[in-house]
Amino acid sequence: MRKKILTWLIICTLFTGLIPSATYGESKHATKKNIIERQRLLEKMETLTGIPWVYLAAIDQYERNVQRSRRDFHQSNGLISITIPSDKWCGTLNPDQKDTTPASIHFFGGMGMDGDGDKKADSQNPLDILYSMTHYLRERGVTRDDIRIGLWDYYQHPVAVDVITHLAKIYTVFHTIKLNERSFIMPLRSKYTYHDTWGDRRGFGGLRIHEGTDIFADYGTPVLSTSYGYVELMGWNRFGGWRMGIRDGQNNYHYYAHLSSFKKGIKQGSVVKPGDVLGYVGSSGYGPPGTSGKFPPHLHYGMYKFNGRNTFSFDPYPYLKVWERKAWRKLHARQRHRRSHG
Repeated sequence: MRKKILTWLIICTLFTGLIPSATYGESKHATKKNIIERQRLLEKMETLTGIPWVYLAAIDQYERNVQRSRRDFHQSNGLISITIPSDKWCGTLNPDQKDTTPASIHFFGGMGMDGDGDKKADSQNPLDILYSMTHYLRERGVTRDDIRIGLWDYYQHPVAVDVITHLAKIYTVFHTIKLNERSFIMPLRSKYTYHDTWGDRRGFGGLRIHEGTDIFADYGTPVLSTSYGYVELMGWNRFGGWRMGIRDGQNNYHYYAHLSSFKKGIKQGSVVKPGDVLGYVGSSGYGPPGTSGKFPPHLHYGMYKFNGRNTFSFDPYPYLKVWERKAWRKLHARQRHRRSHG
């Protein structure tokens, strides 16, 4: 099996163009070609190793997301963004934390391996990295539970394990890693209004800041998913009332609160796409289950991100304005198209 994988990786490097030039460079904004190449590579690794490509893609995307949200991390722009720390790569007790010799790395319990047949286990070589990570997971098994155990062993953080497995579920449903489309949060023809309320003071339940944007609308106005995502949470919260939490492919956690009800059929574990109806505007919350009417009907929309250590809130207002403008442009473009084509 190892010989088969090495042979295939070398062929890819020399002939098929799946792997970019020696620098493995990639522009800051991934091109469609790079995304296609990445997915092909990961799918091939599944064929050769038995590890579902969606998990490899999810690990890679998780690493990209964390790198973008942490200043202390180097951001990789290559085809593969998985970065394995030197102590894991070389072995914690290895006196040479830049070791590239497979035999000595193995002796010290490191996970670094030679993935392209050049007799070196280079932690900067995407082929070596991908092969090493795949082998690490395969040692623990190829089922969903086995992979979750492997992810826990590697990351030692429950949120990381959940984010990666939820990303894998999204990729499984849509069969692609190119999932950047967005939607505005409400139908454009509905009556709504919103301002930048992130950071405002709130008093219910103790002095705290407002971690979101309030979008005021009539009872029953549909609330739309702004992204592709996995429903991580739904139910009652004394602050948010009937609320839902969705994780997207860029590691943004979207929080929808004060709903009057959920869309029938959506449940925890569902996968949604931009524009899907999630529920309906209400005024639930600020009390035990069923409490409603303590404030005007509106949607509380929050955005959060996990940086590998902590989860933090950021202002969703600028994103809502961008998505709203794009939605209006798309609507006007469709109207012009219909008029011009009779």
